Amino acid sequence: MISPGPVEQAAGPLDLYFLADGAQTDTDVGQRVTSFLDGATQSLEIAIYDLRLAAGPGTSMLASFHSAQKRGVAVRLIFNQDHAQTIPVPPPPEIDWEFVDQLKAIGVAIKAVPGVPDLMHHKYVVRDAATPRAAVLSGSTNWTNDSWTREENMIFTVDSTEVAAAYREDFEQLWSQPVVALSGRITNGWMSLAGGTRVRPYFCPGRAMKLVHAMSRSLESARRRIRVCSPVITSGPILGTLAEVCERGDVDVSGVYDATQMDEVQRQWGAQATASWKINAFHSIVAAASFGAKRSTPYAKGTVHDFMHAKILVADDYVYMGSFNLSHSGENNAENVLQVESATIADQCIAYIDQIATRYGGSTLKAQ
Repeated sequence: MISPGPVEQAAGPLDLYFLADGAQTDTDVGQRVTSFLDGATQSLEIAIYDLRLAAGPGTSMLASFHSAQKRGVAVRLIFNQDHAQTIPVPPPPEIDWEFVDQLKAIGVAIKAVPGVPDLMHHKYVVRDAATPRAAVLSGSTNWTNDSWTREENMIFTVDSTEVAAAYREDFEQLWSQPVVALSGRITNGWMSLAGGTRVRPYFCPGRAMKLVHAMSRSLESARRRIRVCSPVITSGPILGTLAEVCERGDVDVSGVYDATQMDEVQRQWGAQATASWKINAFHSIVAAASFGAKRSTPYAKGTVHDFMHAKILVADDYVYMGSFNLSHSGENNAENVLQVESATIADQCIAYIDQIATRYGGSTLKAQ
């Protein structure tokens, strides 16, 4: 069982919170999110893919929004609407329209972003972006009860005016033109947090190719350890590079994915002549390295959503974390990833991934 709770690191103001199936309550996670919202003094920009909370956490979240409005905080919310995929990988969002209407009633500015043909897949909050107290909350976690109780997920917060400015620029692009394909066109260099940790935000689809190539370069140049944590692994450059690294056999490689979703992906590949190489590449990776595979409940409306949903990639001391599945479709969606250069953060993410992988059938070597 994974012990839930924030993981602090001394190198800078970057805080990690890991979730596992059955390891925390929705109240635990809701308190963490509302605590972040309650710290706002001027503005909150929220981009969320799936918003559906039952009474209890939902009531607390609504109260937090109401309190922010009373404090004079300008609150804006965008979310994904509609879904183009006939086969739900990833599963479609189920927006709670009653909750959205309640937010509108208390003065929250609302805008739906059409998820056709590509998804508005973000899960981030920008707090007080124009102030020295600027911060961002992001990660893989949607705002649903199942996301907070039955899925593997990660939430991170980072205190940084530079990082917040980058995320707010992405938000403004979607707010002013709610078209996924036009968003994410933001070029960012490395940013230093207090304490020296370096981070770099990426946004898709505008910088998807740069993100995927950065991930691939990190994988190719890794000399000690690689950990992969993603519901699906379908991005061509990442699959190809991982297969080459595994064939080389000189790096400690392991990870975890969602078996149910990868089965569906492989059925899709089987019907596409140009994708057959991906099946071979994926099989070579899981044969050469130890991967855990969570057998989640197949998606259907009304079923439990217990997916292995965390999205983390570690290559030596580089970490990529956020909303981005290691997928081809993710390259076209509105996504965000924070690249981190930190041995401490890498160690923390590896410890989490190894525990999850072991829980779902993997056996990992000790990272060197």
